[in-house]
This record gives sequence, C-alpha cells and structure tokens, in this order.
Amino acid sequence: MNPAPNLILVGPTGAGKTSIGKRVAERFGLVFVDADQAIVDRTGASIATLFEHVGEAGFREREKATLHELLAGHGQLISTGGGAVLDADNRIRMKQRGYVVYLQVSVEAQLKRLGRCTNRPLLQRPDREQVLQDMAVKREPLYRDVADLTLDTDGLTPPEATVRLTQLLAHRWQPIEENA
Repeated sequence: MNPAPNLILVGPTGAGKTSIGKRVAERFGLVFVDADQAIVDRTGASIATLFEHVGEAGFREREKATLHELLAGHGQLISTGGGAVLDADNRIRMKQRGYVVYLQVSVEAQLKRLGRCTNRPLLQRPDREQVLQDMAVKREPLYRDVADLTLDTDGLTPPEATVRLTQLLAHRWQPIEENA
C-alpha cells in the first residue's frame, strides 16, 4: 500500500480525468477538484480567455500556483490539466503530495471523445490530430515519470474505467489523514 494524502489524475485531454475522477472520488469519499476549474474560479476568466490575454506561459504560472495550493490539502481527488506535468516543480509536488494515476488514451480515441470541442485553446486549429500527436510525444514521458499507476482508458466507458481503477487502487493506494 502506498499512503498519500491526495489522489491525482494526470493525462492528456480526453483521457477521462474529469468523468472518471468524479466517480472515483465518490467511491473513495474524496472531494473532487478539477484543477482547471479551480483556475477559472480563482481568476474569474475562462481557460481560453487566459490563453488569449496572458498566453500559455501566463496560464502555466497560474496553473502552477493553483495546483500547489490544492496539493497543500488532503482528502481530495485532483484532476489536473493535461499540461500540468510540463513543469518539473509540479511533478515533484504531485509525487510528494499524492498518489498519481496516469489515464492513458490514444490520439485516435482523443479525437473521437473530443469531437468538435471548443473549450480547449490548444486544439482550436484545423490540424488537431497533429497537435494531439505532438503533445503526446512531448508529454507521454512526463506522465509516465510522475505516475504511480497507469490505466489505459481506450475502449472503456467512464463507468468501466471507474470500476477498473477502483479495483486497482484498492490494492495500491491508501488515503492518509493529516492534521489541518
């Protein structure tokens, strides 16, 4: 068993971090936190608006500050943004403050799941498949590096992935309580 104060989901967009995360949090009695939504709540601006006004670098600064604040807590399932692993400090902090699960997904499955999604700024281009491929090449090693456990979500519905992940976690992760 690996005790950790938080359960953290990493992976590319469309892997199921939010849909699976909400279900897994409920099963383990954890508070579900979507890190991207936390950024929106703290800044009062959408992710797309942040990218437009402060660029990717400015967004990543806000993402890092928000993630580090969230990781100071416990009893949470934190669904990170797909690019959170790009920052080495984020990866270190995630390893220190949580049990990290990498939800893996193929580019083909991402394209099917995302459809014509318009709320992901880095995908608002005609060459979406190439963008996803490029992201996978850059981020895949980082997801693997930070992960304590990997679950391939290709071909699984969110309920199926939830059952599989819950079974795996029951034998590998133990939430620990901390004094507030």
